[in-house]
Amino acid sequence: MLQRLVITLFFLMPFVHSAQNFSALWQGHYSYLNITDIAEGNGKLYAAAENAIFVYDLQTAEIQTISTVNGLSGEIISQIYYSAFYDKLLVGYNSGLLEIVSDLGNEVLTVVDILNKTTIPPTNKRINHFNEYNGLLYIATDYGISVYDLARLEFGDTYFIGNGGAQVIVSETTIYNDYIYAACQNANGLKRALVANTNLIDFNQWSLVGAGDFSAVTAFNNQLFVLRNDQFLLNEINGNLNPIRQFNSLPVDMRVVNNYLIITQANVSYVYNENFSIVATVPVSSEFNSNYSAALVSGPHVYLGTNKFGILKTTLEEPVMFQEIHPDGPLLNNSFAVGASANNLWLTYGEYNLTYNPGPLQSRGISHFVNGENWVNIPADSVLGARDLNKIAVNPFNPQQVFISSFNDGLLEVNRNVPTVLYNESNSGLESLILPGAPNFKSIRQNASTFDKDGILWTMTARVGKPLKSYNPSTGQWQGYDFLDLIQRGLDEWGYDEIDIDNNGTKWIAGYKFGLIAYNEANTGRKIANISTDEQNVPSPFITALAVDKNDQVWFGTTNGLRVLYNTANFFTDRNVRAESVIILDDGTPSELLFQQFVSDIEVDGSNNKWISTIGTGLYYFSANGQETIYHFTEDNSPLPSNIVIDVAIDPASGRIYIATDRGLVSFGSGSSETKESLENAYVYPNPVRPGFNILEEKVKIKDISENVNIKITDIEGNLVAEAQSGINSRFKGYNLEIDGGVAYWNGNNLANNLVQTGVYLVMLSDLDTFETKVIKVMVVR
Repeated sequence: MLQRLVITLFFLMPFVHSAQNFSALWQGHYSYLNITDIAEGNGKLYAAAENAIFVYDLQTAEIQTISTVNGLSGEIISQIYYSAFYDKLLVGYNSGLLEIVSDLGNEVLTVVDILNKTTIPPTNKRINHFNEYNGLLYIATDYGISVYDLARLEFGDTYFIGNGGAQVIVSETTIYNDYIYAACQNANGLKRALVANTNLIDFNQWSLVGAGDFSAVTAFNNQLFVLRNDQFLLNEINGNLNPIRQFNSLPVDMRVVNNYLIITQANVSYVYNENFSIVATVPVSSEFNSNYSAALVSGPHVYLGTNKFGILKTTLEEPVMFQEIHPDGPLLNNSFAVGASANNLWLTYGEYNLTYNPGPLQSRGISHFVNGENWVNIPADSVLGARDLNKIAVNPFNPQQVFISSFNDGLLEVNRNVPTVLYNESNSGLESLILPGAPNFKSIRQNASTFDKDGILWTMTARVGKPLKSYNPSTGQWQGYDFLDLIQRGLDEWGYDEIDIDNNGTKWIAGYKFGLIAYNEANTGRKIANISTDEQNVPSPFITALAVDKNDQVWFGTTNGLRVLYNTANFFTDRNVRAESVIILDDGTPSELLFQQFVSDIEVDGSNNKWISTIGTGLYYFSANGQETIYHFTEDNSPLPSNIVIDVAIDPASGRIYIATDRGLVSFGSGSSETKESLENAYVYPNPVRPGFNILEEKVKIKDISENVNIKITDIEGNLVAEAQSGINSRFKGYNLEIDGGVAYWNGNNLANNLVQTGVYLVMLSDLDTFETKVIKVMVVR
C-alpha cells in the first residue's frame, strides 16, 4: 500500500566556527529521496539525504529540514549520529568535515580539523562511523580513529593503527568488555586495545583479533558481532571469531537500536532480538523498488532508508505495508537544466558532456515546482522513452505546455504535467544525424530551445544539415533552416548550448566549434554570421552561455571568459565585428571581468542586471553594464552547496533566482521581477504596514510597475515623502525609495531620512512613456 507523508591527530586546538542561517532570503530545494544514513534520538528520526537532513517527529509526524540554508556545508554526508546525552546531532562527511547540529538546525558548529589536516591525503578523510563512550566520540575514518570530546567540543588523540603506525581505513568501532574494537579494511583485520589505555596512539598497543577485511563491528547482548567482507557474520568467543551465517551479499549496515540487532542488505533488512532470533524480515517491496541503506526499529515500527523513496515505515509485526516519509522536493540533486515561468520551475537531469556526447544514455524523469509551493515529479518511466532530457522551453501563451529537449530521442511535449508527445523523425520536422556506414543509426540531438514573442518555438538539433527548426504549436507546422553558408557539413557542429532572440527576430546561438552564431531568416542578404576567433576577441569557439539583454546587447560566456557584443545591428554586414571584454577597475587597476573563467549561464533580470554562473567560482550578480558586483555568492558566504553552478533561472513574477549546482538546487529572493506593460495591476504590500513589520529591512514593495516610471509617495496632505524614477533611483544604491525592474522598495523613511509616522500615504505612479497614472493608498501603523 502506498502512503505518502510529505510535509510542506594531533588535534590539540580545535578549529571551529558557527555556520550562518540564511533562511530569511534563501530557500533550499533539495531532494530527500536518496537516504545515506539514519539515526534516532529525542523522539525523532534523523535522515541524511546526500547533503541535507530531514527530521521526522515520531509522535506528531511533523517534518523539518536542515540544509545549507540552515548552515550545513552542502557536502556529501557519509554518517550521522545523535547523542542523547548532549542533545546534539553529529554529521560526518566524505571530506572529513564534522558538523554538530543543535536545536534542529538553529545552530550548526562546523569543525574543520580533519578537513584541514595536511598530513592526511584528501582522499583518506572520509568519516565512516561515530561511536560514543563516556563522553568521548570515537570517529572511524579512512585514515584511522580520531577522538572528539563532546563536552569540551574539541579533538583529542588520533590513532593510526596500521602496521608501523600506518594510516588504514577503519569502518567502525565499538566498545566491548573494556576493549575498543576496530573493523579495518584492506587486509588490516579486526583490531582491539584496552579502551582505558592512555597510550593508544602507539600502534603497538593494538592487537589483531582476526585477519581479513571487516566492514562492521558492534556489541549486542554481551556478545561481539562482526561483519567480514566475505559476507560472513561472526561473533567473538574467548578471542576467536566464529562464523554464524553467510549472507548472499555483503550487508550495507549493521547496528544495535532499542535492544534489536539490525542487519541490512541492499534488498532486505533483518531484525534480531536479544536471543539472536529473527523477529522481522523486510524485503524490498515491488511497489517501492529501491535499495536499502540502513534501518532502525522504534516502538512497533521499522524505518528503512532507501535510495528512491526517502524513509519507508512499516510494522515490526507485519512488514508488508509501507508508508513513504520525506519532505517535498525534486527527484534528484544533480539537475542539468532549470527553466522558469511565472511562479513555476522545471528541472531536468540531462545529460551530455562537454563534447556533446550523450552516452551513456540516461532516463531520469522531470521535476516541476508548482506555484512556488509543491513539487510534481514525473518519473523516468513516464517520459515516453525520452533520454538525456535537457533544455526547457515554456510556451508563454500556454504555461501548461512545456517542451523539453532530448539529446538523443527528439523533443518531448508536456501538457499539465503529463508527457503527451515525443517528436522525432517520424512525426515532426526533426531529423537524426547520419553516420557514414551506419544507415540504421538514429540519434536526434535536441538541446537549445526558446519561444519567440509570437509563440513560435525555435529549437536546435546538433549534427544535422538543418540545425535550426521552428514549430508552431497552434498549427503544428514545422520549418527547418540550414546553416550551409557557415557550416558546410552538419556533422561539423556538435551542439548548440543556448538560443536567444532579440527584438529584430535574430536568433543568437551558442555553438561548440563555430562560436557565437546569428541567424535571421527575414534578412534579404546575409542570413547567417558568426564570430569565433582570437582576432574577434572570442577567447574560445565553445560558447557555454548566452543572453540578449534589454538593450539588444548579446552577453556570452565561454570556457575561458566573458564577452559582450554591444553593436548587434551590423553583425551581418560588418566583416570586422569584434566582441568586447568588460573592463573593470580592481583597486584602481583595469582588469577583465571574469577573466578566463568557465561561464555556465547568463540570465538578465527585470532591471537589465546580469546573473552569471560559473564552474568553480559560484554565482555573480552584476549591474547592467557589469561595472558593479552587487553579489558574489559562493559556498563560503551563502547556502550554495557548491561553487559549481550548472544553470540559473529567474521567476519573472517574483524575481526569485533558482540556482542549480552539482549538489542541489537553492533559490534566492532577489525581488527583481519583470516590468509590466501598464500600471493597471500595480499594488503595494504589505498593506497595511503593521507595527511588527521591520519596514527598514524588509521594506514596503510596490509591485507590477512599468519599465519607465516615476513614483512619488506623499502623506494625506500632499507633502512629498519620497520619490524615485526608473534608471535613476536604482536598487542597491541606498535610496529610501529604490526601483528594481518591476518592483520598487520603500524603507519607510521620508526626505529627512526619518521613519514616517502612523498614517495614510499615497503612492502616485506615472508611466513616463504612455503618461498612464495610478494612485494607491497604503496605511502605515507604528
